[in-house]
Amino acid sequence: MTVAKHITLFVQGISVWALFWLAGLPDYYQQYSQVTMAVFCILLSVVISLAALYFLRRGRPETRLSRAIWISFYFTVPLAILDWLYCGVYLGHGAYFPVRYWYLTLFYFTPWLTFVPTALLLRRNFEQNDA
Repeated sequence: MTVAKHITLFVQGISVWALFWLAGLPDYYQQYSQVTMAVFCILLSVVISLAALYFLRRGRPETRLSRAIWISFYFTVPLAILDWLYCGVYLGHGAYFPVRYWYLTLFYFTPWLTFVPTALLLRRNFEQNDA
């Protein structure tokens, strides 16, 4: 992947974080019930799964796995750092913030558990159809 594509993914990840941060104001989603957040997380997970299929099918089969890894990285690591800076440091929740904001913590793992297996399944499907 080119440097420009890395920068693009990084900016997209930061932009997604900023949009979710704005949408979560005034209390970063703490104003909603646990049930509401659970339903939201389920729906967002479906959207992420569909996005994985869409974005990974668009690329060349030989680059799907590496793209899945980079997408997962740029949509988890920078977001986790930003959440730690905002929730852990700025709001003062420290190391406890992943428990208090459990609905954020889920999405530090979701892209890894969605994009990488999807890339592997698409590769397997491509190889079977190619044979």
